[in-house]
Amino acid sequence: MSVSPAAPVLPAASVAEAYTYQAYRQLIDDLLAQGKATGPKQSEELTAYSALNVQRMQRLDKTVKVQPALAAAAAGLRQRYLWLVITEGWCGDAAQLLPIIEAVAQASQGRLRTRYVLRDEHPELMGQYLTGGGRAMPKLLVLHPDTLAETTHWGPRPAPAQALVLKLKAEGATHEEFSLQLHTWYAHDRTQTTQTELLALVQGLE
Repeated sequence: MSVSPAAPVLPAASVAEAYTYQAYRQLIDDLLAQGKATGPKQSEELTAYSALNVQRMQRLDKTVKVQPALAAAAAGLRQRYLWLVITEGWCGDAAQLLPIIEAVAQASQGRLRTRYVLRDEHPELMGQYLTGGGRAMPKLLVLHPDTLAETTHWGPRPAPAQALVLKLKAEGATHEEFSLQLHTWYAHDRTQTTQTELLALVQGLE
């Protein structure tokens, strides 16, 4: 299901309350200090995933280098856009991808602005961006800043990673096998496929 091109994906008030990247990171840290994860469901596993994801994001925040072509394309956009990201702190894919999304926005010289919302606080929004009927994330929604209407979207992960996920699910892989192979793929790829796909996305904008 997709939204009408003319319709705002979220009310302006909800977008105004969305997190900056720094606020999103701080939220995760604050919750972890209380032994909690983001979202209504709480468990020791989700808290452990969140703690591991903080380490992943910290590493990527320090090491991501935006491809020159991607930085130039983002900075060369004629219009400004809002990148609204649907995420949760315990999501492993989000931890691998959000630092890249944020780095591209930072390289855009003000053409791209990011905001982050929690999936489980916005079920109606997430329901418009299902992947194979599931609520996979993160999802990057590219919005016109004035109308908050969507122009395109991306996610929940780069195409080769998505193909790997589907293969592992079909094979009945355990969660441990699934997680190991997926994050090994991310480590070996070193953000390059994600950046290449984001370049194609940016080049498709005005």
